[in-house]
Amino acid sequence: MDLVAGIDAGTQSLKVVVYDPAGRNVVASASALLALASGADGSREQQPADWVAALHACFAEVDPALRSRIAALAVSGQQHGFVAVDAAGEVLAPAKLWCDTSTSAECGQIMQAAGGRARTIALAGNPVLTGYTASKLPWTKAHRPEAYARLASILLPHDYLNFVLTGQRFCEYGDASGTGWLDVRTRTWSSELLHATDPERDLAACLPRIAGPEEVFDIDPATATALGLPATVKVAVGGGDNMMAAIGTGCVVPGRLAMSLGTSGTLFAYSDTPVVDPDGAWAAFCSSTGGWLPLICTMNCTVATEQVAAAFGFSTRDGDAHLRATPPGADGLVMLPYLNGERTPDLPFGKGMLAGLDTTNMTPAHLYRAAMEGATYSLKYGFDAFVRAGMSFDSIVLTGGGSNSAQWRQLVADVFGLPVDVPNQPEGAAFGAALQAVWALGHARGEATSIADIADQHVALDPLRSARPDPARMQAYATAYARFLRHLDAITPLYRDGSPSTPHPAQRQEDPS
Repeated sequence: MDLVAGIDAGTQSLKVVVYDPAGRNVVASASALLALASGADGSREQQPADWVAALHACFAEVDPALRSRIAALAVSGQQHGFVAVDAAGEVLAPAKLWCDTSTSAECGQIMQAAGGRARTIALAGNPVLTGYTASKLPWTKAHRPEAYARLASILLPHDYLNFVLTGQRFCEYGDASGTGWLDVRTRTWSSELLHATDPERDLAACLPRIAGPEEVFDIDPATATALGLPATVKVAVGGGDNMMAAIGTGCVVPGRLAMSLGTSGTLFAYSDTPVVDPDGAWAAFCSSTGGWLPLICTMNCTVATEQVAAAFGFSTRDGDAHLRATPPGADGLVMLPYLNGERTPDLPFGKGMLAGLDTTNMTPAHLYRAAMEGATYSLKYGFDAFVRAGMSFDSIVLTGGGSNSAQWRQLVADVFGLPVDVPNQPEGAAFGAALQAVWALGHARGEATSIADIADQHVALDPLRSARPDPARMQAYATAYARFLRHLDAITPLYRDGSPSTPHPAQRQEDPS
């Protein structure tokens, strides 16, 4: 019986899952850690060759008998990365990543050249935010002129892995939405924004063609041999990690809200029509299934809890005990967890902050709780924008590494006041890529099954990991969230970059403490 594989190239690791659609179970999985180079200027970079090496290492861990049965695969990748490739397909420089804030000034410059933030949103549906791919091009022109001179193709991380797998250069609507150049309403590149980014060069010639969500490609025979895969394997278009997580959590029909607690934190909801905010309060992205995926992204989620755990010499696996030992609100301790700057709220030069320290809460457990609460409040801040826009949801489907924590699941339920459910398959992005491969394989064979039907058939929830909001804790967190917002208001003037950006309003309530 045919198997499919889902590949997720994240910031911290690359993962592969091998899925049996008939048995509806993952039959193999592997992961390989990835190195991250960080600079004091906010640079966050990786070597694309490391992604390829990790891909080979992961498939080498899979039983050859299982590899021989793989019929299709798809790639999920961290969004917004900039991979500069020459005409021969050689990588010209390290890849600048989604969490790279060294190009913040270029974001403002592009929007100014395009006529301002409002005009930029009118052209593409999104402002050019810190971390988006567009800003990395002028930075490369200024700081890596040799790479700029030889640049033939601009690829996203998942595009580059598709290039390695197929020998073809293409992208797709979902991941392309995060470049800053795609008009998400028309699904076409904005010539005005391309010109605003670099008026001296035809950037459109550097962008790969946009493939439709149902397209299927043949694997490169040499790559198939090197990975131990059949030469008949089909490669689906794949997508950004959030787009694949949407598939992996069943967020492929209207009315569903998914949350990913990974290195970054995201909230996303499927729509059949473009959902654009004139102030850019959320990312108006396309989905990788033919629709749209309005999305909130924070740049600091599990990275905050991991940093606290590392500082005090314990593992995040032990974090739940610290949560149980401390009350909601961390006895007044507040963390603004902006260790990588921040996108929601739009504070690219933001720094982490602790407030409310005293002799009772200056403990590792309180600091760990404050980090987890701060990461969750940042997502709540974005969720409030969804609600103000008239969106409503009955529950949250949770994925990402943070979903493995029972205390974090309960925290989300209490802060958002919504039931929380978790799929059986914990690797939402990799599993979503596997399901997209199922969908693509069906198209290649002339089958007309919809992605919604596939999600209904294969995405199952784990009742043992569900959480329901507790009214008493909800009130305690509402008070703590109001305190968080007050501290956010206080630091916002310090860390805004001066570019024409609109503050994201949030509902606030009085907190007498």
